[in-house]
Amino acid sequence: MSEFDTIAAICSGLSSSGVCVIRVSGDEAVAFADKIVSFKDDKSVGDLVSHSFRLGKIVDFNSGSVIDQGLVLFMKGPRSYTGEDVVELQLHGGIYVASKVLRSLIDAGCKMAEPGEFTKRAFLNGKMDLTQAEAVM
Repeated sequence: MSEFDTIAAICSGLSSSGVCVIRVSGDEAVAFADKIVSFKDDKSVGDLVSHSFRLGKIVDFNSGSVIDQGLVLFMKGPRSYTGEDVVELQLHGGIYVASKVLRSLIDAGCKMAEPGEFTKRAFLNGKMDLTQAEAVM
C-alpha cells in the first residue's frame, strides 16, 4: 500500500451508538466521496466550503440505493487532522449503516485504513509531533 493512497475507516468505533463517523483522507477524498454522496442540487462534495457541513444522501456504490442520510464535512488540506484533504460522513449510528457505507467506499476504490494510519499521516505531514502521536495510541 502506498502512503499516498486515499484511505477510509470508521472513526467513531463500530458499535450501536447514535452517531457514526467515517473519515476519508487523501488526494482523492473528494472524488471517492462524490461517488457515494448526492446532494439535492447535484453539487459536488468539492463544492463545499472547507470546514463546512451539508446534508446529503449516502448511496451504495454498486446499486445506487440510498443507505442513509447524514452530514458531509469537507476539510481542505493542510487544515485537517491528517494534513490532507479529508471528508467526514457523519451518519446515523449502528453497525449495519457504518459497515455498508464503508463497504461502498471500498467498492468505489478507496483503500481501508490500517489501525493508526490517520495519526501516522498526521505525524508525517507535520500536524503533530511524535509525543502527540504516541498519546493518541
